[in-house]
Amino acid sequence: MVMLDTRKDNWAAGELYEPYVGRWSRLVARDFLRWLELPAQLDWLDVGCGTGALTQTVLQQAQPRSATGIDPSAGFIGYAKTQINDPRVTFEVADAQSLPVQSARFDVAVSGLVLNFVPKPLLAVKEMARAVRPQGVVAAYVWDYAGKMELMRYFWDAAVAVDPDAVKVAEAIRFPICQPPALVALFNEAGLRDVQTHTIDIPTTFRDFDDYWKPFLGGQGPAPAYVMSLTEERRSVLRDRIRAMLPIVSDGSIPLIARAWAVRGRAGQ
Repeated sequence: MVMLDTRKDNWAAGELYEPYVGRWSRLVARDFLRWLELPAQLDWLDVGCGTGALTQTVLQQAQPRSATGIDPSAGFIGYAKTQINDPRVTFEVADAQSLPVQSARFDVAVSGLVLNFVPKPLLAVKEMARAVRPQGVVAAYVWDYAGKMELMRYFWDAAVAVDPDAVKVAEAIRFPICQPPALVALFNEAGLRDVQTHTIDIPTTFRDFDDYWKPFLGGQGPAPAYVMSLTEERRSVLRDRIRAMLPIVSDGSIPLIARAWAVRGRAGQ
């Protein structure tokens, strides 16, 4: 049995997060912005911007007037600054639950793969609503941890098979707002109007088993933190169990699907 502090997740090293989830979150961000279908020349706020995946996609696809990225991790903000050199964007280290921005400053406030990790997600959504102008858009997306986010589902199914206590730290158990009804309820409670949800499925094909497994050794996030808490022997057992469960095809690649749930609403007058 492995004892973990489930209240804290390590989000510090952008270069380790990118091969784990960052590369896939960029694909989700692209489809997310297509769904929003917002006009150009808006002021965007990216709450929990992390390594800048969503911010960069906004710059590339949405033609914003400005974009502001906020994240509590100084390491992630530092990484984002090295990757994104655009005069329209600024980054700041801050908490989603207490945004250091003026009320009604932005046209759009978005959040990608973050709300589950905020201690009080309702407070974060209320802050996003405060930050946008009347009728401004507030939108977010989270992984479908309990269902079709397959790279994590295979991992946790294998982890629980070899260590039943692992269920206590699995995202599907920890994060109850990874389904549309919970997201709708959250946005409604925050006072947003015209709340809608949307499914985003992206292919996550790994070249081989190493391409799947090595990012879990980076320690960034719940599953990698669990891996690195194990002894070398137990880590090896888990690795072999996952390899046996994954749908590895004849060329060694692993075709999986990652599903995210998106939600949007509008601020009132």
